[in-house]
Amino acid sequence: MLPSEFMAQNGFNLVAAARQEMIERGFSPDFPPEVEQQLKTIHTQPDRSLRDMTSLLWSSIDNDDSRDLDQIEWAERTAGGVRVLVAIADVDSAVGKGTPIDTHAAHETTTVYAGVRNFPMLPERLSTDLTSLSESGDRAAVVIDMLVAADGSIASGSVYRAVTRNRAQLTYSAVGPWLEGTGAPPAKVAASADLQAQLKLQDEAAHTLRDARGRLGALSFDRVETQAVVSDGHVGDVTARRQNRASKLIEDFMIAANEVMARTLRDAGVSSIRRVVKAPERWPRIMELAEHYGEKLPPDPDSGALNAFLTRRKQADPVHYPDVSLSVLKLMGPGEYVMSRKGDTEQGHFGLAAHDYTHSTAPNRRFADLVTQRLLKSLGGAPPYTDDELDAIARNCTLKEDAARKVQRDMNKRICAVGLLPRVGQSFSAVVTGVTPKGVFVRVLDPPVEGRLMRGEHGLDVGDRLHVTLLAADPQRGFIDFGRN
Repeated sequence: MLPSEFMAQNGFNLVAAARQEMIERGFSPDFPPEVEQQLKTIHTQPDRSLRDMTSLLWSSIDNDDSRDLDQIEWAERTAGGVRVLVAIADVDSAVGKGTPIDTHAAHETTTVYAGVRNFPMLPERLSTDLTSLSESGDRAAVVIDMLVAADGSIASGSVYRAVTRNRAQLTYSAVGPWLEGTGAPPAKVAASADLQAQLKLQDEAAHTLRDARGRLGALSFDRVETQAVVSDGHVGDVTARRQNRASKLIEDFMIAANEVMARTLRDAGVSSIRRVVKAPERWPRIMELAEHYGEKLPPDPDSGALNAFLTRRKQADPVHYPDVSLSVLKLMGPGEYVMSRKGDTEQGHFGLAAHDYTHSTAPNRRFADLVTQRLLKSLGGAPPYTDDELDAIARNCTLKEDAARKVQRDMNKRICAVGLLPRVGQSFSAVVTGVTPKGVFVRVLDPPVEGRLMRGEHGLDVGDRLHVTLLAADPQRGFIDFGRN
């Protein structure tokens, strides 16, 4: 987090703007007094009657600056495949339902990452300390235990509570290049042959899972995130942050863990919150996009056919593949949370080709995950929520997720505008990401920033590629204006 007094740049205070964005989008960025009072009473000591799994070589991999660690991982090779354990922070053990902290979290539903400041769903002393699975000591966790078979299927899965201890807090930026063979191992990894073997086994299992999902039709996107380069409290540049082998490892494990959790709740016959992505309504436009590259997709949404097209495009033109990937991602539309009762027809997750899917792996940062944790822990007893309550929570989580995206989008534009001011007049390659009544929007590929096309916008649609010139950058309004060359 950057101090607000350091973030005034070109007469504009980015931190103040982020806080105002939060308020305008329906968030409450300040914790009420009763939250602070409850926080003083919380002292987390894991229940020693739980299964003791502290001797395992657990590790975490996350962003360089992450302190709210929700999960740690461990794996072992067995006769039936690779057994993978994902331990999730037991936030419910510290935050009771209906308490002031829980009520505030239920309103916010998500931590919002606004670029220059994070607005946590839970007080930071909780999310980055008391319930974070950092190296700071023993922690209560909900363990998702699964066996990854040789064909990538999950041969068995169970969920239980345990006491765990993170023995190696690692980062994507350090572990990724090492796994890819392009960098040296980070110090903690270099110092432990056991940890090296552990991470390589996890990487093997993750690839097996990913390959299996690909065969089922799960979509593989090449996501590029914007990252501000801040020096002395000022935005000096805007760069791209891409996935690497370590971040994909964690993504693969989280997807599998969420599937196991969803199936566990379904098999128990209880109502739950599902994470769904419906078949794309703009499938005809996706078909047109494929035809532009000489490909033909079926008339009805088919994730397998779409994934095959994306795979071929990545092999044929890896440099421009992010253009296609981004266009398809935009045309698919966002996911949503829905309440699911016993016997309901599951809608599934189109992008992951998953029939059963929920969110359960980030309870420090997402309220839906905390609710799912409570549902799991209540199996065999009285449910903690009625169906009407779950439906209301699901709707609010979807609304706030959309609001969070808008905060992040608007702040990203302001941050990018600050970073792009010295580059007005330069030309860039771009792809059309939106065509709305308000105008045509394009994303520049390097740096990965989005803005409005103010000149030459007629006749364009999502996915079209073009060259643009940066006409203006306005941090105050968050405007980045381009003109078609």
